[in-house]
Amino acid sequence: MTMPTTAMAAGTERQLAAGWFQRFAWVVLAWGSLGLLVWVPFLYVAIRRKHPSDWAAFASFTLYECVSLPWAMNTADGDGDPFLGIAFMVTLLTATGLLLFAMFDKKPPHPPTAMPYGQPQYQQQHPQQGYQYGR
Repeated sequence: MTMPTTAMAAGTERQLAAGWFQRFAWVVLAWGSLGLLVWVPFLYVAIRRKHPSDWAAFASFTLYECVSLPWAMNTADGDGDPFLGIAFMVTLLTATGLLLFAMFDKKPPHPPTAMPYGQPQYQQQHPQQGYQYGR
Protein backbone atom coordinates (compact mmCIF):
# COMPACT_ATOMS: atom_id res chain seq x y z
CA MET A 1 0.00 0.00 0.00
CA THR A 2 1.44 3.37 -0.98
CA MET A 3 0.92 6.58 0.93
CA PRO A 4 -0.02 9.69 -1.01
CA THR A 5 2.62 12.34 -1.32
CA THR A 6 2.22 15.63 0.48
CA ALA A 7 1.35 17.42 -2.76
CA MET A 8 -1.52 15.02 -3.40
CA ALA A 9 -2.71 15.03 0.20
CA ALA A 10 -2.71 18.80 0.45
CA GLY A 11 -4.36 19.24 -2.95
CA THR A 12 -3.18 21.21 -5.87
CA GLU A 13 -2.87 24.96 -5.59
CA ARG A 14 -5.67 26.49 -7.62
CA GLN A 15 -4.84 29.57 -9.59
CA LEU A 16 -7.09 31.85 -11.55
CA ALA A 17 -5.32 33.92 -14.15
CA ALA A 18 -6.99 36.89 -15.77
CA GLY A 19 -5.84 39.41 -18.30
CA TRP A 20 -6.21 43.15 -17.90
CA PHE A 21 -9.34 43.25 -20.06
CA GLN A 22 -11.16 40.82 -17.76
CA ARG A 23 -10.00 42.73 -14.68
CA PHE A 24 -11.26 46.02 -16.10
CA ALA A 25 -14.56 44.37 -17.05
CA TRP A 26 -15.10 43.31 -13.42
CA VAL A 27 -14.27 46.85 -12.25
CA VAL A 28 -16.73 48.34 -14.76
CA LEU A 29 -19.41 45.98 -13.43
CA ALA A 30 -18.80 47.15 -9.86
CA TRP A 31 -18.77 50.87 -10.71
CA GLY A 32 -21.49 50.66 -13.39
CA SER A 33 -23.93 49.08 -11.00
CA LEU A 34 -23.18 51.82 -8.43
CA GLY A 35 -21.86 49.22 -6.02
CA LEU A 36 -24.93 46.99 -6.07
CA LEU A 37 -23.11 44.16 -7.86
CA VAL A 38 -19.70 44.61 -6.27
CA TRP A 39 -19.96 41.13 -4.73
CA VAL A 40 -20.32 39.30 -8.09
CA PRO A 41 -16.63 39.14 -9.12
CA PHE A 42 -15.66 37.99 -5.64
CA LEU A 43 -18.24 35.19 -5.80
CA TYR A 44 -16.81 34.18 -9.19
CA VAL A 45 -13.27 34.00 -7.80
CA ALA A 46 -14.38 32.17 -4.65
CA ILE A 47 -16.21 29.50 -6.63
CA ARG A 48 -13.34 29.02 -9.06
CA ARG A 49 -10.41 28.94 -6.59
CA LYS A 50 -12.14 27.77 -3.40
CA HIS A 51 -9.67 29.59 -1.11
CA PRO A 52 -10.94 30.60 2.33
CA SER A 53 -9.61 34.13 1.78
CA ASP A 54 -11.68 34.43 -1.40
CA TRP A 55 -14.80 33.37 0.48
CA ALA A 56 -13.98 35.93 3.19
CA ALA A 57 -13.69 38.70 0.57
CA PHE A 58 -17.02 37.64 -0.93
CA ALA A 59 -18.63 37.57 2.52
CA SER A 60 -17.32 41.04 3.37
CA PHE A 61 -18.69 42.62 0.20
CA THR A 62 -22.00 40.80 0.67
CA LEU A 63 -22.16 42.14 4.22
CA TYR A 64 -21.50 45.61 2.82
CA GLU A 65 -24.55 45.24 0.56
CA CYS A 66 -26.72 43.96 3.43
CA VAL A 67 -25.77 46.94 5.60
CA SER A 68 -25.60 49.75 3.05
CA LEU A 69 -28.94 49.15 1.32
CA PRO A 70 -31.10 49.50 4.47
CA TRP A 71 -28.85 52.36 5.60
CA ALA A 72 -29.50 54.18 2.31
CA MET A 73 -33.25 53.61 2.61
CA ASN A 74 -33.37 55.07 6.12
CA THR A 75 -31.46 58.23 5.19
CA ALA A 76 -33.73 59.37 2.35
CA ASP A 77 -34.41 62.78 3.90
CA GLY A 78 -32.37 65.87 3.04
CA ASP A 79 -28.97 65.79 1.40
CA GLY A 80 -28.12 62.28 2.48
CA ASP A 81 -25.64 60.80 4.89
CA PRO A 82 -22.00 61.78 4.35
CA PHE A 83 -20.81 58.66 6.17
CA LEU A 84 -22.73 56.48 3.72
CA GLY A 85 -21.02 58.30 0.84
CA ILE A 86 -17.60 57.79 2.42
CA ALA A 87 -18.35 54.11 3.01
CA PHE A 88 -19.52 53.80 -0.61
CA MET A 89 -16.37 55.38 -2.04
CA VAL A 90 -14.00 53.44 0.23
CA THR A 91 -15.73 50.18 -0.65
CA LEU A 92 -15.60 50.75 -4.40
CA LEU A 93 -11.98 51.91 -4.29
CA THR A 94 -11.04 48.86 -2.22
CA ALA A 95 -12.87 46.55 -4.63
CA THR A 96 -11.15 48.24 -7.58
CA GLY A 97 -7.72 47.77 -6.02
CA LEU A 98 -8.42 44.14 -5.19
CA LEU A 99 -9.82 43.33 -8.62
CA LEU A 100 -7.00 45.01 -10.52
CA PHE A 101 -4.00 43.97 -8.47
CA ALA A 102 -4.73 41.31 -5.84
CA MET A 103 -7.51 38.85 -6.72
CA PHE A 104 -6.27 37.32 -9.93
CA ASP A 105 -2.99 35.52 -10.50
CA LYS A 106 -0.55 36.44 -13.23
CA LYS A 107 -0.86 34.44 -16.40
CA PRO A 108 1.76 31.69 -16.57
CA PRO A 109 4.33 32.06 -19.33
CA HIS A 110 3.73 29.97 -22.40
CA PRO A 111 6.02 26.95 -22.60
CA PRO A 112 8.31 26.86 -25.63
CA THR A 113 6.90 24.93 -28.52
CA ALA A 114 8.40 21.50 -29.06
CA MET A 115 10.51 21.06 -32.15
CA PRO A 116 10.13 17.93 -34.29
CA TYR A 117 12.33 14.97 -33.32
CA GLY A 118 13.36 16.67 -30.08
CA GLN A 119 15.99 18.86 -31.73
CA PRO A 120 16.58 22.35 -30.33
CA GLN A 121 15.61 25.26 -32.52
CA TYR A 122 19.24 26.27 -33.15
CA GLN A 123 20.04 22.86 -34.59
CA GLN A 124 16.98 23.07 -36.82
CA GLN A 125 18.27 26.28 -38.37
CA HIS A 126 21.97 25.29 -38.43
CA PRO A 127 22.33 21.50 -38.74
CA GLN A 128 25.64 19.97 -37.77
CA GLN A 129 27.86 18.61 -40.49
CA GLY A 130 29.19 15.10 -40.50
CA TYR A 131 28.04 11.77 -39.19
CA GLN A 132 25.72 12.45 -36.26
CA TYR A 133 25.34 8.92 -34.88
CA GLY A 134 28.99 8.36 -34.04
CA ARG A 135 29.25 11.07 -31.43
